[in-house]
Amino acid sequence: MSDKRRARFEAVYTQSYGQITAYAARRCESPQDAADVVAETFTVAWRRIDELPEGEAATLWLYGVARKVMANHFRGDNRRRARSAELDAEMADLYADSPERKIELAAIGDAFRSLPADDRELLSLLVWEGLGREEIAKTLGLSRNAVRIRLHRARRRLSRALAESGAHHVSESRLVPAERPL
Repeated sequence: MSDKRRARFEAVYTQSYGQITAYAARRCESPQDAADVVAETFTVAWRRIDELPEGEAATLWLYGVARKVMANHFRGDNRRRARSAELDAEMADLYADSPERKIELAAIGDAFRSLPADDRELLSLLVWEGLGREEIAKTLGLSRNAVRIRLHRARRRLSRALAESGAHHVSESRLVPAERPL
C-alpha cells in the first residue's frame, strides 16, 4: 500500500474510531462484540480505501459499513442461538422429563466437556450433525473401522464420566440418532 493511501486510512481511522466504537458499543450486547464490529468495519475500510469518501462523508460511510457488519454479526448470533436452542430442546426431550432417566442437563454437559477433544468431536458429528460412520470417516480422514472403534471407546468414556458424576447410566441407544443405524 502506498504511503498516501496509508496516511489517508490513518487519518480516517483517527477521525472516526471513537464515533464508530461508540456506535457499535451502544448496539452490541457485549464489549467484545462491539470490538469485533469495529475491527471488521475498519478492515473493510482498509480493503476498500479507494472507495472511501473524503472528509466527513468517510465517517458516514463507516457508519453504513458498521451497520452491515452488525447485521451480519446478529444474523450469525441468531443462527447459533437457534441451533443451541434446538439442541437444548432435544436434550430436554431426551432426558429432563423422563422419569426413569432423571439426568440433569448440567451433568451431561459436564461429562461431555470432560471428554478428550477427539471424543467430543466424534460424538458431536454422530449425534448433533447426524453423520453416519462412513460420513464421519470421510470428514475426519479415517477408515470406517477406525471410526467404529473410536466411537465405541468415546461412548464408553462418556458412560464412565456420567457414572462418575452420579448420573444414571444412559444406554448407548440414547446417544445415537434413532434414524441412523450404526
